[in-house]
Amino acid sequence: MELPLGEGTVPVSLPDCEVTVAEPPGGPVVTPREAAERALDDPHGPALGDLVAPDDEVAVVVTDVTRATPDGVLLDAMLSRLPVAREQVTVVLGLGLHRPMTDAEIEAGLGEYADLAVNHDPGDTVVVGEIEGCEIELNSRVAGADTVLSTGMVEPHQYAGFSGGAKTVVIGAGGESLIRYTHGPELLSREGVRLGGIADNPFRETLDRAGDLAGLDFCLNVTKGPDGFLGASAGRPRDVVRDLADIARDALSVPVSTDYDAVVAGVGAPKDANLYQTTRAITYLVLGDRNPLRPGGRVVVPARLQEGAGEGAGERRFAERLASAESAAALYEEMRAGYEPGAQRAFVVARALRDHEAWITNSESPEVVSDCLLHPAESVADAVEPGSEVLVVRDALNTLLVDDS
Repeated sequence: MELPLGEGTVPVSLPDCEVTVAEPPGGPVVTPREAAERALDDPHGPALGDLVAPDDEVAVVVTDVTRATPDGVLLDAMLSRLPVAREQVTVVLGLGLHRPMTDAEIEAGLGEYADLAVNHDPGDTVVVGEIEGCEIELNSRVAGADTVLSTGMVEPHQYAGFSGGAKTVVIGAGGESLIRYTHGPELLSREGVRLGGIADNPFRETLDRAGDLAGLDFCLNVTKGPDGFLGASAGRPRDVVRDLADIARDALSVPVSTDYDAVVAGVGAPKDANLYQTTRAITYLVLGDRNPLRPGGRVVVPARLQEGAGEGAGERRFAERLASAESAAALYEEMRAGYEPGAQRAFVVARALRDHEAWITNSESPEVVSDCLLHPAESVADAVEPGSEVLVVRDALNTLLVDDS
């Protein structure tokens, strides 16, 4: 079989193992442009053109290189409906605490709109409100705009249930305060904070409330399945996320009734560029609705890791926490008292590694893997013990394993 590795694939053969492949049902595939136009024709709430005055300064927050969102297409579809001149539009790249995007990446993602784009600087923010004692900070260009728009990808998310909606703006173009609050152990331990669930999810609710304070007027989001994009939705952020989460959940859920010795998880570009993003595969599987592993079972992930652990502030904090830990169990207990923004991924990885090993194969950074409580291997076959019962999840970040009941 072939599994994702960077922009390509890697062959995997496990002849001595009993192999089951998790196949999400998927759904009818659409082209992003056609889906975007249909969504803009029938939005949740007022039409985009009715929200913007000819003299408005407009800020559009888009996703960064860690998301496979067709931002250039979505941006073009939105801007073609705005009654403003090009020079009245600023495109803010929603980095959160990730590294800045390069000129080449911006050009590849935004095409003719690359010249309008600026990397978000989490140090250049203003306070626009407060939630439960947490200041909501927003990029100064976004806070100063008359109209705030966003793109986004509604895909499974460890804490928010599904990403997209207000998250692009309040996390991507926000400051450290909200990231610290939402990704801290107190909120992450609340009932309802879970992969694949948005109803009664305190994490999702906090993002939506922060979006209200940020003045997000309108968003255009997409979702995708195993074979491509499944749809788009536009308008009020909460409605957009609910709309696309329903589509994604139906397309991505796979019932599981057996416990396995190993799960082989595909990631691929852009997420397998660094270890921070790649470890989502581990935690999505182990800490999702249905952990498919037996006690002591392992997760095996082929990933390029050409950026090592990652180059942003959050990625560096994540790697430092894991590299300095004596064990996963000790790190988890230590971090329950709190941690700096970005390090939350080390917290959830440690939680998963208390009961299971994780192996990263085929990478360009095996020394980073071994430094971070994980095991490197040259190939998937080297990381799976002969005779194992193995579940293969080709697209681990877009597959929801659920109880077969």
